[in-house]
Amino acid sequence: MNTKIIAFFNNKGGVGKTSLVYHLAWMYSNLGLRVVAADLDPQANLTAAFLNEDRLEELWPDGNHPSTIFGCVQPLIKGIGDIADPHLEYVEEQMSLLGENLALLVGDLSLSGFEDQLSEVWPKCMDGDERAFRVISAFWRVMQKTAVVHKAHLILVDLGPNLGAINRAALIAADYVVMPLSPDLFSLQGLQNLGPTLRHWRKNWKNRLHQNLADDLVLPEGQIQPIGYVVLQHSARLDRPVKAYNRWIAKIPHVYRQAVLAEPGDNHLSVADDPHCLALVKNYQSLMPMAQEARKPMFHLKPADGAIGAHATAAKKVYRDFQKLAGKIGERTLGLGIEE
Repeated sequence: MNTKIIAFFNNKGGVGKTSLVYHLAWMYSNLGLRVVAADLDPQANLTAAFLNEDRLEELWPDGNHPSTIFGCVQPLIKGIGDIADPHLEYVEEQMSLLGENLALLVGDLSLSGFEDQLSEVWPKCMDGDERAFRVISAFWRVMQKTAVVHKAHLILVDLGPNLGAINRAALIAADYVVMPLSPDLFSLQGLQNLGPTLRHWRKNWKNRLHQNLADDLVLPEGQIQPIGYVVLQHSARLDRPVKAYNRWIAKIPHVYRQAVLAEPGDNHLSVADDPHCLALVKNYQSLMPMAQEARKPMFHLKPADGAIGAHATAAKKVYRDFQKLAGKIGERTLGLGIEE
């Protein structure tokens, strides 16, 4: 049985996507689930959130990178074989707190070099080309291998903000998609592009699946099922008055239904009442720098990290917020009820 893969994606950047994946990975592991956090963004921001520079330097030496996602697909890129066995990175801070529930599939800036090959082989799948199917399904097969090694209950995937071939292959690998949004014009425009593109990719992959002639090659179903959106509020800015903020956040339920679900929109439904809204995550500006310095999630900050007084209270609230969000996502993807 394949482990469920949940991708977090919006083709508009700057919506807090990586921070969301990072904190949810910690939260699920904190709740006793075994999780793989997979960094498929060539910018590798999720990896940088987990690991310090000394460890990154060891994982990204000059030349080959055998311990990263790029190392896993290098045999395919070079035409000398299929995917290599994945390396899983266990974070020392996480192990000291939670044991080995959380593992990282390390990202790599070199992964961008896989883009051209993914674009090239996409049409060849329609000709039944076995290597084309192996290349397109590489991410899914690597992640499923990590799940077997780690005995994972779920895989969370961080993706870059674009509609390129890397993200197409990564989303084909996903069972579910969560869409982080910010209440602004750019995020809503991204949503309007994203919905039709996901439906197009899903349909095209279903057509290609019938052309796979290799009996020993198991492929992803390409479910790519949207399960909802998360609105990430940012700190107030002088150039974004409250009126503008309210205007854009009011449009989200309508645009999500129309663009992503291809259903009639509802101009009268608010985010607070929308069942597709998984969470409205407030700005935690005062805690984020502290968490980054301590290299841990905001809800694990302690007095020794500087979380005292109001900061300690805020850290507890962040825990409750992410526990509730993890519960909603778990219920819609794994059928899990998570106690608060």
